[in-house]
Amino acid sequence: MRFDIVTLFPDCFNSVLNSGLLGKALAKQIAEVHLINPRDFTTDKHRKVDDEPYGGGVGMLMKPEPIFTAVESLPILPRREVILMSPQGQTINQPLLKELVTNYDQLVVICGHYEGVDERVLHLVTREVSLGDFILTGGEIPAMALINGVVRLIPGTVAKTESLTAESFEEGLLDYPQYTRPANFRGLKVPDVLLSGNHAAIAKWRYEQQIQKTRDRRPDLLEKLQQGEKLQQGEQGKQGSRGAGEQGENNNF
Repeated sequence: MRFDIVTLFPDCFNSVLNSGLLGKALAKQIAEVHLINPRDFTTDKHRKVDDEPYGGGVGMLMKPEPIFTAVESLPILPRREVILMSPQGQTINQPLLKELVTNYDQLVVICGHYEGVDERVLHLVTREVSLGDFILTGGEIPAMALINGVVRLIPGTVAKTESLTAESFEEGLLDYPQYTRPANFRGLKVPDVLLSGNHAAIAKWRYEQQIQKTRDRRPDLLEKLQQGEKLQQGEQGKQGSRGAGEQGENNNF
C-alpha cells in the first residue's frame, strides 16, 4: 500500500511514522508513506499557498494551483483513491478502513488547512473523509488516524491476525473487558470466570459483557445491530415463504 500525503506540515508526521507497529510496518516495506508539501509547487518568490476567499469571509483558503500540481506530480497506481480530509466527509469507521485496504493500492491524502481548500480541488478528489463532527486546525491529525487504521489491517503488520477480529466494532459491538496480572491489584480482582479455565464459560461471559458495554456506552451500535438482525431474519422468512410457494406449485403438477 502506498500513501501520498499532501501536507503543508510534513514534519509533524515523523514521530507517528517512526513509532510502534506503524514504524515497524514501514520499515518492513509493508506500506510506504510519501510526504508532499504543496509549497514546493508554488511559482512565486513567497511560496504562497493561501489567499482570501472571493466574496469576502473570515480566514484564508488554500489555493488550487499548488495542490493540483502536487497531486499531478505523483505516480498513478491502477487502484488509486484521492482523499480530502474534510469535516464534511464520510466519518472514518472500521468498514471504511477495510474497504480502503481491500480495494486500493494507493491512497493520496490531501490535508486541508486554514479555512479549507478552494472548492475546485474537489475535481481531484474521489472521496472526502472526516475524523468526526468537530473542527481541527488542519487535516494532518485525521490523516495520521487514517494511515494508522489502514496499515494495521495490512497482512504482516499485526503478528497475531486473530486479534484483528476480536476487537471493538468488528462484530458491531464494543470489546469485552480485559485483564492481566496480577489477579488482585489493590483489592480490584479479576473476575473469577477468567481464572476458571472454562473456555465456554469465558466466551459466554465475554459476549454478555460486550452486549452490556455496548448498551451502556453506545446504544446506537446495539440498535443498528438489532435492526440488521431483524432485516436478515425477514429476508430468511421471505426466502422460506418463496420456497414453500414453489414447492406447493410443483405439487400441483
